[in-house]
Amino acid sequence: MTTEDKITPSAAVRTTSAAYRPRRDNLWFTRTRSYTVFVLRELTSVLVAWSIVFLLMLIDAVGGGTLQEFAALAARPWMIAINVVALAATAFHAVTFLNLAPKATVVRLDGWRVPAWMIQGGNHSLWALVSIVIAYFVLRSP
Repeated sequence: MTTEDKITPSAAVRTTSAAYRPRRDNLWFTRTRSYTVFVLRELTSVLVAWSIVFLLMLIDAVGGGTLQEFAALAARPWMIAINVVALAATAFHAVTFLNLAPKATVVRLDGWRVPAWMIQGGNHSLWALVSIVIAYFVLRSP
């Protein structure tokens, strides 16, 4: 056997491990509901970021005196469509985030563990209360 025919251990591992590597399925997360919700929640982060950018654009328009131009941009149908989708994605992101809170945090009061439904209920109630207060100030008549 010559040196050219000699197989090194690393070469043998490379050739044999490649033969047994299963093909990766790009839609692996669709097989289980919890994985699908997880991936959708992660994808909604992009639209949450868009909402933040849009809010920063509004603040810049108010501060820079270009509110009329911003209002014209925001009134375009494609911009309204993007913002409606972003609102739905942000709401989905918020609900799934609040539902995960009991899994991430264990709350104990005098040795008693607070049940998950109480933590979720408190989170959702506080979210609803803050939303109602903000809606009151935004939608009231001047």
